[in-house]
Amino acid sequence: MLEKAQGVIPLISYEDGIAALDWLTNAFGFKETTRLVEPDGQLSHAEMETGEGIIMLGTPSPAYESPKHHRKHCEAARNWSKVPWVIDGVLVYVDNVDVHFERAKKAGANILSGPEEGYPGRRYRAEDLEGHRWMFMQRG
Repeated sequence: MLEKAQGVIPLISYEDGIAALDWLTNAFGFKETTRLVEPDGQLSHAEMETGEGIIMLGTPSPAYESPKHHRKHCEAARNWSKVPWVIDGVLVYVDNVDVHFERAKKAGANILSGPEEGYPGRRYRAEDLEGHRWMFMQRG
């Protein structure tokens, strides 16, 4: 369980938490450290290391809808998702944005914006398999 003293820890819900763990490992290089599964096979809680940080994942309920699925029937969600920005999401620092970008792209991440320079550092934006938005940034 949580061993690092991190001031803010993102908690992200997924329709299929098990698939998300595998995808986030493959596409973004996160390292799974904890996996708790319910008797029905649903992920109840997971923790992943992201370099110097930790994120937590879970599968909240059968009624939960990922951003990707929500956009299919909600015009407002479709409209606010037309921009490439991270609307609600997570910023993760990586050692090399270009290498990380190529890995994510190869794994099928929905690339919102390719590597670019700008304050406060080189970055790119992507969506994961369920439409959660991520920004990956290289420290300046």
